Amino acid sequence: MLSQHTSDTNRDRAYADLRKRLPTWDEVAGAPLPVLAQAIRRGGLGPTKAVRIRAMLRAIRRSGVPLDDRAFTRMPDQDLWDTLVALPGVDTHVHRVAKRLGLVPPGADAVATQAAFQTSVPEADMYQLHMNLIRHGRAVCVAQRPRCSECVLRELCPRVGVTEAR
Repeated sequence: MLSQHTSDTNRDRAYADLRKRLPTWDEVAGAPLPVLAQAIRRGGLGPTKAVRIRAMLRAIRRSGVPLDDRAFTRMPDQDLWDTLVALPGVDTHVHRVAKRLGLVPPGADAVATQAAFQTSVPEADMYQLHMNLIRHGRAVCVAQRPRCSECVLRELCPRVGVTEAR
């Protein structure tokens, strides 16, 4: 959530500020929105992100998961998956790039995209793929005007002919 519409540097600064001001996830979930927004302001869009972050943490807590640093490591994989995909605020970069590259069917939603990756990408490669797709979606395969001429995947992309014809 902190990474949306900001640089990695500002995301990291906002996270450090957040943890300094509100050291536990329970404190974040219980914080007044202005306090939370101020804590993450260096990441940009503080008031908007504060609402979403607090809502996500409260939803996790309502689902019965304790908000501690080990909460998700104690959950069975399927329970963790069900909890996470039920949360608002899906990261759209991975989904958009996967659809454009034809890695998932055109009608696939974000949950179907993640499920496809879970079954086809080795676990050891998942994080690296995820981070690379996010970077590519932010820098080259952007939402409104993808920079296809700069794309290193251009020869593999089924969209290139469509985009260039415009």
